[in-house]
Amino acid sequence: MDWTAWSWLWPWGVDHQQVVGAVKSLQSLGEIIEAEQRSSKKWELSSEGQEIAQEGSQEARVYYSIPKGGLAQSELMKLTIAKIGFSKAMSNRWIRLDKSAEGGPRIHRAVDSVEDTVKEKLQLIEKGKADSVNEKDKSELRKRKLLNEVTVKTYWVTKGSEFSTNITKQETDLTPEMIASGSWNDKKFKAYNFNALGVMPECGHLHPLMKVRTQFRQIFLEMGFTEMPTNNFIESSFWNFDALFQPQQHPARDQHDTFFLQDPAMASEFPMDYLERVKKVHSEGGYGSQGYKYDWSISEARKNILRTHTTAVSARMLYKLAQQEAFTPVKYFSIDRVFRNETLDATHLAEFHQIEGVVADYGLTLGDLMGVLKEFFNKLGIAKLRFKPAYNPYTEPSMEVFSYHEGLKKWVEVGNSGVFRPEMLLPMGLPEGVSVIAWGLSLERPTMIKYGINNIRELVGHKVNLQMVYDSPICRLDS
Repeated sequence: MDWTAWSWLWPWGVDHQQVVGAVKSLQSLGEIIEAEQRSSKKWELSSEGQEIAQEGSQEARVYYSIPKGGLAQSELMKLTIAKIGFSKAMSNRWIRLDKSAEGGPRIHRAVDSVEDTVKEKLQLIEKGKADSVNEKDKSELRKRKLLNEVTVKTYWVTKGSEFSTNITKQETDLTPEMIASGSWNDKKFKAYNFNALGVMPECGHLHPLMKVRTQFRQIFLEMGFTEMPTNNFIESSFWNFDALFQPQQHPARDQHDTFFLQDPAMASEFPMDYLERVKKVHSEGGYGSQGYKYDWSISEARKNILRTHTTAVSARMLYKLAQQEAFTPVKYFSIDRVFRNETLDATHLAEFHQIEGVVADYGLTLGDLMGVLKEFFNKLGIAKLRFKPAYNPYTEPSMEVFSYHEGLKKWVEVGNSGVFRPEMLLPMGLPEGVSVIAWGLSLERPTMIKYGINNIRELVGHKVNLQMVYDSPICRLDS
């Protein structure tokens, strides 16, 4: 090896990687040096092997720890070396075990002297005489994790055809100024490395909605909720509105707010006894309510729509719960798409994702609802909450939920909640003492609060790659 430039480095403890870095740096400058990488293998003692080379093997130390009169096995096993040493010494027949001894099993020496070949072999390898140890013994020492085979990589460095002790920085870019002045003729350019790997392009990322949706689902599951089936985007007006005690003349049922279907335009299958009870509570009242006092129309209830909220699914699940022989408390949740006939702007979409939670049990109150909501939003990382009284056709009392938006520095509505009305629950057949607390929110709103995004346009412009990541309406907005 030609140590013309490097012989002064090694004896002074220069780090191996620094030397390798210097060699590669000089190689990148052209033909200043020629460096051939070579590798060789050698044997090295492990930390345990080094200990044995100095103090002896475990089996030898076990042998020498036994006095002439023998030693109780229980006393021997207190030694740190006993577990391995006892087994190996017994295998070598250096010691014997007397199980019938008075006071318990006792260990005696079985031979007058022993030869610690393990220590001797390790000492030979430590002195660089590994060739003196046969391969079988090396393999055995390796199995005992006393010996390791390591690969040593070295460089064979010689002067190159352009060797020089003065290094000039090579140019990496040909600029217009160099071409205009002709100075490029006097400059030396760094050669292209066509074998170098390129920078990996940025790949897709999880959409913010997908990330927060996963968080919501995990939070619900941690709180003991069961996910409701939400695979029916098409609902009848009966389940979407009437079952929720929402009157047929309500503005939300107008074509300006709801998408109605042309084909099939009407639903045909309903639980007729339940439908009659819903009709009666709307038109005549009942269950302590005077109802809305209007002529309820089944043709209006049969109209098919794109569901405007996942509360239609909650109504189906609560009705199914009411058909059980004995009532059992439940906690349901859903996260899925809903549709509103909205004009698209910075804060409105024609479709979005609704999150809904429902708890049914005896004696639930508004206080229970507020406690569940605080726990729910705290798990999401939204701690600043306010509650405001509100009106919903199917909940009483009702309240809106607000959270403080750190980006906008103001309170933003994130959800709606309340206790389902008896006019909705009792026609289903649920027991009179059962209360149902529920809340709903748009997935997009807490996402914007969590990421500090001011509006939906900004969410579209979020640096996260939105295309083909998540089947969301936001992904398909052009502006």
